[in-house]
Amino acid sequence: MDRGALGERRLVVAANRGPVSFHSDPSGEPIVTRGLGGLVTVLTEVLRAHDGTWIAAALGDEESRLAEQDRSVEVELDGDTYRVRYVSVAADMYDKYYNIVANPILWFIQHYLWDLGRHPDISPNERDAWENGYVPVQRLFAEAIADEAGAGGAAGTAAGSGALVMLHDYHLYGVAPLVRAALPGAFVQQFVHIPWAQSDAWLVLPKDMRDAIFEGLLGNDIVAFHTPHYARNFLQGCVDLLDLPVDPARLTVTVGDREVWVRAYPVSIDPRALRKAAGAQRVAAEEAALLARRREFLLVRVDRLDLSKNIIRGFLAFDRFLDLHPEFRERITFLALLQPSREDVEEYVTYRERVMRTVEQINTKHGNTDWMPIDVRIQDNFPQTLAAYRHYDALMVNAIFDGMNLVAKEGPILNTQDGVLILSENTGAFEELGAFALGVNPFDIEQQAEAIHEALTMGAQERRTRNEAIRAVVDVNSVERWVSAQFADIAEKLDAASR
Repeated sequence: MDRGALGERRLVVAANRGPVSFHSDPSGEPIVTRGLGGLVTVLTEVLRAHDGTWIAAALGDEESRLAEQDRSVEVELDGDTYRVRYVSVAADMYDKYYNIVANPILWFIQHYLWDLGRHPDISPNERDAWENGYVPVQRLFAEAIADEAGAGGAAGTAAGSGALVMLHDYHLYGVAPLVRAALPGAFVQQFVHIPWAQSDAWLVLPKDMRDAIFEGLLGNDIVAFHTPHYARNFLQGCVDLLDLPVDPARLTVTVGDREVWVRAYPVSIDPRALRKAAGAQRVAAEEAALLARRREFLLVRVDRLDLSKNIIRGFLAFDRFLDLHPEFRERITFLALLQPSREDVEEYVTYRERVMRTVEQINTKHGNTDWMPIDVRIQDNFPQTLAAYRHYDALMVNAIFDGMNLVAKEGPILNTQDGVLILSENTGAFEELGAFALGVNPFDIEQQAEAIHEALTMGAQERRTRNEAIRAVVDVNSVERWVSAQFADIAEKLDAASR
């Protein structure tokens, strides 16, 4: 089957969040903005390659109003038209599904964040959140997908039998089997955008819950991850936890009479769109403000305020760097652009407080009335981020674990200073970019401190060579290639099944 045959299939993509956010102006009229996060960018590219419908949870009043229509609606933004169907979820159910199970339980397992001597406890509260939050939300999504896909299909086929369903991330681990039961002829694929943990990490969960997660993913025709490492972890988990036969060479799992493919597609960015965005007037204004305050050296980090991003250890490494290399005092600023994250989850509120307390201690220790070493901005300001990308001397990406980390790709694409990428070896991006970055162990404060020094004292030619290599990788492995690789494998598996 060639790629053209896929065009006959009705595409439905599903993710927890939709492509846009709705706000109100002072008069109460809705304002539409692009949704936060890299998922919006990559799914937009999927829908450009193959027209389809985006299924998402209704997260605000306007989305809830649209959900009441019980059908897809069109939303326009920045030249893109999205066909979106919103799933209405009761507030209490959503809280259980998202704030107790998906975040933090699944997110913490997959990023190895639990302090197992103290947390988590799978108490009646967590069990209730699973049974009355996570599981019923899977059903709501599956029903919406089946209804949307069943509204059409290829000529001469039963309604929905020609559907192509692409599920995204850890919020929807139980959806695939339900879709398969409702639409037996559908092709179902799921992409996991965060790391896949090794088998032992999943033993935090009771057997019925962890089995449901693995079996849910195995309801897909293809299960996809960012890196071969995560794919191998999943295959080994199928052996260790479900005792299923796997073929490590072919990257397949046998489930009854079905063969599930397990694949790796490293997600990326759209370099052309990013460069175009960096040319906006608002970015130029942010650049002017940044350069007016700039010291001789600029160290930058851009992250969500998430425990997995390892923000505190990055600041402690900078503290150690200033101890070891006092000649840099008053010559450098560490600009940390941090986006608020999950502020209704207790662990994140506590983490934010710890981050700010650490910054205050370091600034008090090293700073003076004319110079604060760390400049923290907690806000979502994309033009400011683009301006910082253009002018850093070093970019710190020291995540504890990260599925990919697109900051590591965005920064070098825009940087004009031949700035050096300091990159955690536990990020998915390290498999592509590690040879050209300064790799660091995210737990090794001393190594990270020395990496900052090496980045700032590296010779001009080496900096240029490293940056050119990173830009070449990102330009070639763009988000378009990420989309094309998935559609090629879907076509190949459909072709193999038809023989």
